[in-house]
Amino acid sequence: MSLTVKLALSPLLVAQGMLTRARLPRLPEAAGPRSGQVGRGPGLRLLVAGDSSAAGVGVALQQQALAAPLAARLAQRRRVRVHWSLLAQTGLDTAQTLELLQRQPQPPLADLAVVVTGVNDVTGQVPSRRALAAREALANWLRNAAGVQHVAFTPLPPVHRFPGLPQPLRWVAGADARRHNQALRDWAASRADVSCVDIELPLQPSAMADDGFHPGEPVYRACAEAIARHLAALDWRSDPSPSPETRP
Repeated sequence: MSLTVKLALSPLLVAQGMLTRARLPRLPEAAGPRSGQVGRGPGLRLLVAGDSSAAGVGVALQQQALAAPLAARLAQRRRVRVHWSLLAQTGLDTAQTLELLQRQPQPPLADLAVVVTGVNDVTGQVPSRRALAAREALANWLRNAAGVQHVAFTPLPPVHRFPGLPQPLRWVAGADARRHNQALRDWAASRADVSCVDIELPLQPSAMADDGFHPGEPVYRACAEAIARHLAALDWRSDPSPSPETRP
């Protein structure tokens, strides 16, 4: 999309953005534990971090959201015991997700990390190159401070199909999301310790949350399966780490 078109539409886009925020219901984050373990076998530590979609907004319970089902599917696919944790908060962009992790009393040690961010970069008009720099800083911090061996980023969803957004706001935000995704994929392809998950989402209105903006349980289920399949196929290390309970 040309900058000229975007500037010409900017008064309408600002008005639509304000009206949409006022109109959409404010859904809570999913209730339930944000850490646990599942499966049997050698231990594998999984961290899920990010925004409202990582936090489970759109469903009632964490068991219906992303992190817990992802851990269960990954444990089954790799035949390991997955020790999982979730650090996420509604409204965070990529840079703020890094700040959330850095504010923890201790780094959240993990072998694999899944980062779910990007939509708030788009809605906050963060340029794609700045969002990409934040992703790189986040991946580097996870590797150096948290011991993460591989970071999998989820792509931005097809915002142009969000039923909760009016036109032309939906069209413009969708174009921005596609630009962010292309930058993410190009960057991830240049690093062995970073990847971008390929996800096909069921975004018909019945699969979305009541606000038409956040995932519903069918979307979370599809995401958990796609990410688990992606992580299980990674050759990030020859053997999983020993279970935390068995370490000296």
